[in-house]
Amino acid sequence: MLTAKAALFVALGAFFVGYVAIWIAGSRATSSTRTEESVPGAPGLIHYAIGFVTNFFDTLGIGSFATTTAAFRFWRLVPDRIIPGTLNVGHTPPTVAQAFIFIAIVQVEMQTLVMMIAASVLGAWLGAGIVAGWSRRNVQVGMGAALLAAATLMTMTQLNVMPGGGATLGVSGLLLALGVVGNFLLGALMTMGIGLYAPCMILVSLLGMNPTAAFPIMMGSCAFLMPVGSARFVRIGSYQLRSAIGLALGGVPAVLIAAPIVGKLSLYAVRWLVVVVVIYTATSMLRSAMVGAAVSGDGAAEPAI
Repeated sequence: MLTAKAALFVALGAFFVGYVAIWIAGSRATSSTRTEESVPGAPGLIHYAIGFVTNFFDTLGIGSFATTTAAFRFWRLVPDRIIPGTLNVGHTPPTVAQAFIFIAIVQVEMQTLVMMIAASVLGAWLGAGIVAGWSRRNVQVGMGAALLAAATLMTMTQLNVMPGGGATLGVSGLLLALGVVGNFLLGALMTMGIGLYAPCMILVSLLGMNPTAAFPIMMGSCAFLMPVGSARFVRIGSYQLRSAIGLALGGVPAVLIAAPIVGKLSLYAVRWLVVVVVIYTATSMLRSAMVGAAVSGDGAAEPAI
């Protein structure tokens, strides 16, 4: 008979296989109707490099969505409107690898882990259905605000403002209910590009749990919710294929390299650098949204990036 953890691994494997099947089928189905902004093509070295670097630091707990968004905008690789879909589709394989590793090596109470993961998946399913159909300006405003929120959370972490947490590896009763609701909301926000890691760490600490328990919870949540959210982006072609492939193929080796050195590197300066980059990217997106609104008068026409 399978243990609870083994059953979770089987379910994660099934989710990933389903994600790959949907991605392949969706790519073929939308190839004839794909818009110019999401036209397929072979990834370049820059796509693989972004996937490697962002997922290396993602494995260390910094997160990958904000940094990837900054890279996409700096090198003008992905139009703003389809950045959320590209992030979710491309970062899924590395995140699944992280989940397998950290669920295996970090102890956490299984009921807490499973229920918080399930809540995040439901949130992602509902959130992706909304975000996938957004206009470019709505994505710019939404992601700009989300990135500023992420920068605030990162700054709180750096300044030790966030709660320190407790010693427990699970919760029950009211605290578990609050954790489930919180992770549901984080799953929905994940599809908009805010990332789940920093807010999930804060949520786990607020619940009085050991902060290390956040690793399997946040990575397990992302590993299950991202295939679900990605399916909705893939079905309507709301992502860029070559950048997503670059993130996936560049990211998995980075995870395998970074996982053994978690906790051995000083990331203080790196996190401050990420905060600066995220704030710049957020203000850039919001400025683009305002320019588009000013040009059209109602936000209908938007400048290309």
